[in-house]
Amino acid sequence: MSHPLAVYAAQESNSRGRRHCEPAPVYRSEFQRDRDRIIHSSAFRRLEYKTQVFVNHEGDLFRTRLTHSLEVAQIARGIARVLHLHEDLSEAIALSHDLGHTPFGHAGQDMLNACMRDYGGFEHNLQSLRVVDKLESKYAEFDGLNLTFETREGILKHCNRRNAERLGELGQRFLNDQQPGLEAQLTNLADEIAYNNHDVDDGLRSGLITLEQILEIRLFREAHDAVQTAYSGLEEKRLRHEIIRRMINRLFTDLVEYSAAQIKSANPQTIDAVRSLPKPLIGFSPEVKAMNQELKQFLHRYLYQHYRVRRMTGKAERLLKALFEAYMNDPSLLPTAHAQTLIQARAESGDAGQARVIVDYLAGMTDRFAIAEYDRLFDPATLC
Repeated sequence: MSHPLAVYAAQESNSRGRRHCEPAPVYRSEFQRDRDRIIHSSAFRRLEYKTQVFVNHEGDLFRTRLTHSLEVAQIARGIARVLHLHEDLSEAIALSHDLGHTPFGHAGQDMLNACMRDYGGFEHNLQSLRVVDKLESKYAEFDGLNLTFETREGILKHCNRRNAERLGELGQRFLNDQQPGLEAQLTNLADEIAYNNHDVDDGLRSGLITLEQILEIRLFREAHDAVQTAYSGLEEKRLRHEIIRRMINRLFTDLVEYSAAQIKSANPQTIDAVRSLPKPLIGFSPEVKAMNQELKQFLHRYLYQHYRVRRMTGKAERLLKALFEAYMNDPSLLPTAHAQTLIQARAESGDAGQARVIVDYLAGMTDRFAIAEYDRLFDPATLC
């Protein structure tokens, strides 16, 4: 670590440990080991070809889940450093928070949840945990990545009571209305800072939203006016970048300063004291929170609901539904390894077990693999 840790930060010396005991690492910390395992996982590599807003083949310059995760990690480390929290843990949480995301973004998640309605549902947050706890198969002695409790705690941002009851110690905070550690709290908001501002960037570059539209949003307008005052006549690319960086800086600075004041007022002496509080300590000031909410509502109305985005998400939903139904009706269409896993799952849990294996396979697909698999199954002109 490059700075002394606060008493309320996550400490490796009193970590709640891993699900499976392992010898301590020699030349790196426990949270560094978590980060390294995440980076070397198959699920992390696949994020390069999973969409953020735009489907992967729509353009090479738009954000993917991988670039988004790296941007979240950069913001999270910066917040952690200023607040004297654990940078490596914050980075590990940031890099793993989207591992369970489906192809085609939120449209994919919504469709898989609909497909799983009678079999326990689907939620990408829980799927990320499932990836690191079970689905990654690299190590001889255990399934998953065997991450520390603290990293797994940060991955699980929300959870309903039914699912929490099945998660043991990890689900207790949802049953007791408690909080995660500050590293988990800050990474959650670093995620929000990253995707809101970078969706603005991608939306403007794609032409789906216009400068005139978004100038109605205070957070954007204030940054825009500051740039225009300092640099008149900037070309569009530089203007956009200068605005986005100021928006991120405004949110980052407010988050750090407001959170520091909240922490000072609560005066927790341990991470468990943080966990026992009735509300999070990391957050935006009321004014900036309202500005950020205004931006989120704008993006939902003008970008995520844009007819071109809706056309693509509609196709994605139909594609995933067709694949799910095809595999459910004929599991022999699955690759051999998945078909073998399915036989065991079906023997243990019936249709629900079969459906879960299928949705694990679908959720792990990249955008382009899912499109290719659809063609292989339904296009007579496509070779298997």
